[in-house]
Amino acid sequence: MSDTSRLRLGVNIDHVATVRNARGGDYPDPLRAAKIAEAAGADGITAHLREDRRHISDKDIDGLMEVLSVPLNFEMAATQEMQQIALRHKPHAVCIVPERREERTTEGGLEVAREENQLAHFIAPLRDAGCRVSIFIAADQRQIEAAHRIGAEVIELHTGAYCDAHAEGRFEERDAHLEALREMSAFAHGLGLEVHAGHGLNYETVQPVAAFPEVMELNIGHFLIGESIFRGLEPAVLEMRRLMDEARAE
Repeated sequence: MSDTSRLRLGVNIDHVATVRNARGGDYPDPLRAAKIAEAAGADGITAHLREDRRHISDKDIDGLMEVLSVPLNFEMAATQEMQQIALRHKPHAVCIVPERREERTTEGGLEVAREENQLAHFIAPLRDAGCRVSIFIAADQRQIEAAHRIGAEVIELHTGAYCDAHAEGRFEERDAHLEALREMSAFAHGLGLEVHAGHGLNYETVQPVAAFPEVMELNIGHFLIGESIFRGLEPAVLEMRRLMDEARAE
């Protein structure tokens, strides 16, 4: 398998911070988790600095920028505060995600088509600063076309509906979501966008998505942090890496 066909794994460490914040203090340390994931074969680390700071903190982002040797994918809402933080740090990648304070986690893709002009102006300074701008969207042609028009270099397709349908045994619906992800991966690739995917992926659901040749990166967090309780973070990441490589090789 050539380097160009190798599927990258980004490990999201948000929920190490969730556990830390449940009790306060400094333990467990998301930076330590990031270094373990990196040593286990993660190609990048993802962290979402939410407006309400419910898990990752500003101090965590400062630390990640100092200690990581793999790229940081900085997830953030399209707000002036987050833009200024990103411009100060200039991470490798900035992924723009929708955010509502009352949600438990990111519930869907960004509505790019409806806010096209505003988002185009928002991401321009980030691109000028050298950040790769990614837009987190549903597998929807209208949103992909809008992401392309505003100058995003990368899209990340939301895999949550596919994973939820699988978990709930709605297999016809699952297969329909998977087919949409496949078709829209190919469509976005045809426009010249780099395609990533993520949200809700686990050992059971990762391989069908990993097999799409147009997908260059998967970002996986909550499942890996949860699985690490039972098997440790390094073995959890290694198993995900193995499943991804196996799917890609086939």
